[in-house]
Amino acid sequence: MHQWLRAAVLVLLGLVTAAASAAQGAPDGYRLSLTRGSRLMIAVKINGRTVNALLDSAAEATIVDRTLAQDLHLDAGRAVVGRGSGRAAFGATLVSGVTLEALGLSLPNQTVAVADLSDVGRRLLGRPLDVILGREIFDAARLSIDIKGRRIRIVPRDREPPGMRLGLETQHGVEAVAVRVEAGTPTRATFDLGNASEVLLSTGLALRMRLLSDGRPIAQKTGGGLGGKTSRQIITLRSLEVAGRQFKDVPAAIDPQSSASDVNIGVAILRRFQITTDFAQHALWLDSQS
Repeated sequence: MHQWLRAAVLVLLGLVTAAASAAQGAPDGYRLSLTRGSRLMIAVKINGRTVNALLDSAAEATIVDRTLAQDLHLDAGRAVVGRGSGRAAFGATLVSGVTLEALGLSLPNQTVAVADLSDVGRRLLGRPLDVILGREIFDAARLSIDIKGRRIRIVPRDREPPGMRLGLETQHGVEAVAVRVEAGTPTRATFDLGNASEVLLSTGLALRMRLLSDGRPIAQKTGGGLGGKTSRQIITLRSLEVAGRQFKDVPAAIDPQSSASDVNIGVAILRRFQITTDFAQHALWLDSQS
């Protein structure tokens, strides 16, 4: 959902490898709530304060809303500029020494971003948003995610998960997986559980594949997360192949940002699979469900 200024990420985020303490958590997992807009929410603790967080596998760092941060006295850090999926950049502060707790894990000494989440909470959830939980939790453990069953849990690494194993590649601080758009060559798609709207395509990919000039209908739709509301062109992909499964007539939005990945797949596609993630081992398993 967001990409930070590269220098700030490398210095303050990419080098943080705090130890995680916990066993496997609850055997049957933890509740994964879905909002009416298909946003994934889980319970977390920030320095001991329990809040509901938006789960976002494509967030390079956890983001804490400024109001909550003030209550927790998280007010000293380095100012950076963030870039989300909205139309504009936004200001944030990187604060270190924070403890994140989720899914039975405790992650001490984390660096989080503090930013104003009031606009994105109002537009995406219709209510305040305290925290966007980023890739720290995915880096810390192998996770089993059942969107339809609304459960998420930590699973051991000594057994092979169900489904097709796919390699993950880190691109600009987020994880990407191989997909195929229509009859094109395979490309990489950002694995983005924070995306609850359409599949996203970069303008560059759309132009290379002539998706905006081959006569297919083009509509307009408002979208965007952090950085504010934006308008996007909407087309329909004839096919999208993910983990050997082909999806037909897939709505896709054109992301005009220069930093956009070729493809971004979110909940609309990923909810069709039982998901197992292991960011530390650069692996993803997708088990197709009806």
